[in-house]
Amino acid sequence: MKTESTRVKKAIKLATSAHEGQLRKSGDPYISHPLAVMKIVEDWGMDEDTIIAAVLHDTVEDTSITIKQIRDEFGEQVAFLVDGVTKLGDARSGMRDLDTYLPSTKDNLLRLLVATGADIRVLIIKLADRLHNLRTLSALPPDKQKKIAKESLEVFAPLADRLNMGRLRVEMADIAFSYVDPKRYRELSDIIEKYNQSAEKTMQKIRKEVSEALGREKIKFQISGRVKSVYSLHKKLAKHNQNMGEIYDLTALRVIVNDITDCYLTLGIIHSLYMPMNGRIKDYIAMPKQNGYQSLHTTVITKDKKVIEFQIRTHEMHEYAERGLAASFYYNEQKLTESYRTGKIQHLPTSLLWITELQDTAAKLRAGKKVDIKKLRLNLFADKIFVYTPKGDIIDLPKGSLPLDFAYRLHSEIGGRVQGVKINGKMSSLNTKLKHGDIVEIITSKNPTAKASWFDKIITPHARQKLKQQLTKLSG
Repeated sequence: MKTESTRVKKAIKLATSAHEGQLRKSGDPYISHPLAVMKIVEDWGMDEDTIIAAVLHDTVEDTSITIKQIRDEFGEQVAFLVDGVTKLGDARSGMRDLDTYLPSTKDNLLRLLVATGADIRVLIIKLADRLHNLRTLSALPPDKQKKIAKESLEVFAPLADRLNMGRLRVEMADIAFSYVDPKRYRELSDIIEKYNQSAEKTMQKIRKEVSEALGREKIKFQISGRVKSVYSLHKKLAKHNQNMGEIYDLTALRVIVNDITDCYLTLGIIHSLYMPMNGRIKDYIAMPKQNGYQSLHTTVITKDKKVIEFQIRTHEMHEYAERGLAASFYYNEQKLTESYRTGKIQHLPTSLLWITELQDTAAKLRAGKKVDIKKLRLNLFADKIFVYTPKGDIIDLPKGSLPLDFAYRLHSEIGGRVQGVKINGKMSSLNTKLKHGDIVEIITSKNPTAKASWFDKIITPHARQKLKQQLTKLSG
């Protein structure tokens, strides 16, 4: 346990002393909050510096402790993280009008997210801080409850989703929704509870049948139930004109196996037991979701006409589906923390490469350069697409990207020598918008081909920046 380390114990002692005498709105000692935030990031598998920064995250804002003291006691990394979280807190100060709160908050928060984006762990701590505040929201007056809940649905839950932190997104969204629309929340909770009760015997029977079939094939597995969250149901019903008959995944069974081969074997075994529904088999392993989520999904009809969804994935896929970026720390902690010390994240999953865009923008802000926050907001919260190189490498791009965006993402040298592009094996125009799942092959020239007219064929800031540099070099 990292909380048993000497450095963490020292941080807990300092925070307890600094917050002595302070109380939360609930009447609890204030130290209960930073300790809870620390426990959350530890449960997510974060590194020691993040855990220390979590317990100290409110000391600079609310006590006499300074960033210099933290730097002297715990080092530059912890000081940077605490300073970043403090700045994120400052971004929301002075915003009191609920009607104008959210639009301005989004831009202010994003500006500070970018400014602190040189280290994504700042966002991780902020998400943990927000989660605990949501868990204890009942202590606040109704107007503040609603304001914090709306902000959580608008900003923090989507951010958790972009980091593929599924478990966090679900809990945040459900708590927030219960304050934003309590009547609807109760209605949907009752629907889910009644459905689960009526489906319980069926689910037990199916678990037994599937377990026996997998056992016969000597596949090692874990099987468990998954209940749809209230806010997810709310969004899905809105999409299907409130028609409950279109909702097939109120409950699901999740099967976790050792490797990808076993995923597909398990899918075959389930289809040999039950009839798969047409159009309801989704292979997110071969083609991951925009945030990197991987799993096999299938909806089947049992012999007694019950409809059940299955999710099949490996242990690592499950960890990533639940904890996203935090799971990446769990598997790659040494590499990731070292990459932060050198200022470059080089070991992130492909689906999280947008974080490097945050780093680039952060450097611009610190250098006093102008940044288009609206464009960045689109890049952060809009859907991403996954496209493939002919060798099968996955490249993550914003929706609406064009072949030159893809080429510059591969390498600036490739981007600067584009002669043509093949999309799914066919010669295509550089004005063609790429779609999720496209296989893109860039045809290059031996000599530089970059030209000013390409600015109309590019949407990503990274590609625009590289093209500008190349044109300056060519004209010089």
